[in-house]
Amino acid sequence: MGSPFHLIIYCNDTLEASRAATGSFLLVDSLNYIFSDYIPESELNRLCATAGQDSFVSVSNHLFEIFLLADEAWRVSKGRFDISVGPLSKVWRNARREKIFPHPDNLYKAIQKVGWNQVIIDEENQRIKLLKKNMQLDLGGIAAGYIAQKVADFLKTKNITSALVDASGDIICTNPPPGKKGWTLGINQPGETNRLLEKNLEVNNCSVSTSGDVYQYMEHKGKRYSHIIDPKTGYGSSFQRNVTIIANDGTTADWLATTFSLLPLNKLRRISKKMKAEYLITQRKKNKIREYSSQGFKNYWQKTN
Repeated sequence: MGSPFHLIIYCNDTLEASRAATGSFLLVDSLNYIFSDYIPESELNRLCATAGQDSFVSVSNHLFEIFLLADEAWRVSKGRFDISVGPLSKVWRNARREKIFPHPDNLYKAIQKVGWNQVIIDEENQRIKLLKKNMQLDLGGIAAGYIAQKVADFLKTKNITSALVDASGDIICTNPPPGKKGWTLGINQPGETNRLLEKNLEVNNCSVSTSGDVYQYMEHKGKRYSHIIDPKTGYGSSFQRNVTIIANDGTTADWLATTFSLLPLNKLRRISKKMKAEYLITQRKKNKIREYSSQGFKNYWQKTN
């Protein structure tokens, strides 16, 4: 998905550890070849090439599974999470590369090609149909968490019971390192690359995803627009916030982090309860950092002596 991938494993046998790591990276490569919209011949792009042709396309188990998960995310978020934002993603990528803010006409044209309700899922036959011509799907808000989870599941089959899988900030933690209560994770301050919050997380056997505008954004007329695009407006989030999600699986944590980057604060509680996830929002207002969190998030802060 064009993002860094890191793996930490604990194992008593060097050879077993090497084999497990090699298998993990091969799995990442194979899933990336399915999901990437950067690789012209990826399965995702081959599917998108059939958009508007009024034909179903049989897809692989992994692509079908992630479509079902994306469909659930779209329904739970009431359309705020939508992997059909690909045409908008393309406009914003070009804008960041050329350092020219998108023209409203270009965004309007792109948003006409967006709409998850134009995707038909045939569950009985494992097929997909894209109804609208020039549709482009973008799995950037869900695939990294899915891949990280699949790697963590794979490691368990190789008897690697203590591991941390990091797919560009979408992290899966299994059992803690030897002699530790949990994995220690830091959280960036909103808008900062090198400054962390004063307290750390201590977690195990869960997933943690963080989204924000610290690395990819555009500034226009004094306003910062994140790379996370609102499918309803066509513009990137301008809240200047970091979102950290703790969930039972990587896919859920990933799409929730994306969705919560777009929603008003009063809309988060319902979704987090439904998905059995905890959240922390750190948002910069008037040069002050304000924190908003679910009730259970406090249980994951590292305890200090």
